[in-house]
Amino acid sequence: MHTEGDTWVCRSCTNEEQRDSRAEAGMTTQDGQQDDGAPAVADATRDSAETMREPCPADDCDSDRAYYEMMPKPGGSYEVRLFTCVECGHKWRDS
Repeated sequence: MHTEGDTWVCRSCTNEEQRDSRAEAGMTTQDGQQDDGAPAVADATRDSAETMREPCPADDCDSDRAYYEMMPKPGGSYEVRLFTCVECGHKWRDS
């Protein structure tokens, strides 16, 4: 929506509504938002001595052991397991 004088106008359907200064005071524009950067990426080797039997999918590695870490999926619907190969350091996730 954009403003035209004292009215909000939808660019898609041309619906119009009167502006409300109290409601607008609580709005944040893109200029007022801050970018916190990319979310932290888990490192399955950090602070972890526990491994499990999981074959490394890297073509040139025959290891069958990997460090693992459980991370919440964005949106919080479930967790995903992240693996790091003990031998070559290749990283992948449980599919």
